[in-house]
Amino acid sequence: MDNRPIGVFDSGLGGLTAVRELARIMPEEDLVYFGDTGRVPYGGRSRETIIRYARQDVAFLSTFRPKAIVVACGTVSTTALDVLKTEWAVPIFGVVEPAARAAARCTKSGRVGLIGTKATIRSGAYERALDALRPGTRVVARACPLLVPLVENGRYQPGDIVAETVVAEYLSPIREETVDTLMLGCTHYPLLKPLIARYMGPEVTLVDVGEQCAKWVAGQLSGQGLRSGRTVPGKHRFFVSDDSGDFAALASAFLGEDVGGEVKEIDITVY
Repeated sequence: MDNRPIGVFDSGLGGLTAVRELARIMPEEDLVYFGDTGRVPYGGRSRETIIRYARQDVAFLSTFRPKAIVVACGTVSTTALDVLKTEWAVPIFGVVEPAARAAARCTKSGRVGLIGTKATIRSGAYERALDALRPGTRVVARACPLLVPLVENGRYQPGDIVAETVVAEYLSPIREETVDTLMLGCTHYPLLKPLIARYMGPEVTLVDVGEQCAKWVAGQLSGQGLRSGRTVPGKHRFFVSDDSGDFAALASAFLGEDVGGEVKEIDITVY
């Protein structure tokens, strides 16, 4: 039994998709979330900058003595995860391996679509993971740099003409390749899932990286004897690097709980 919290971080709002699933699967666990809203998005940054930001994010969460840290960010998971694991003793989990395992199970045709930030697509991490799990899988990848800003600004609801137009623009080449599985390679993208699902059609299975990561983390913590033994719901704390008010409103709507009083702004650059 281990009652220490689980730390979770992302460049902004998107990592809440992982928080939602972690809370659903492990309601007894304390969760500490950091969204780097002052520097979102990470996807267009250089590898060196992404690693520097990720180090600061982990350093902040480490002040809570977490039993594990979840990198709920596709960009950091594909670009900096290996570096972080060599520098910190705390177990650190990313989104790539769980999502790749899910896609390998789902695809029947061996044709898998992938959308992500520029840094994620540039890294080739999902392709390598899928090839190791299911050799010969054809991955059709597309960078979608406008999707994160859309989500961060609350533009992800069905019927939003801007969001629907951007989704169609990005996904058109992938749909033409007749993939049967699409990996949403950024934790922001599941917020756009209704729009993406409608555009891709019912024959395409969507792999939600936040959901798959949460399931993987729960299994890993159980296997290592790190789950909490509490029988009451855990506490959730939220921290951001800028504009806590906007984050609180969006987070409350998405998580279905009032997080307004639980969101605090911090200076991430001191870590």
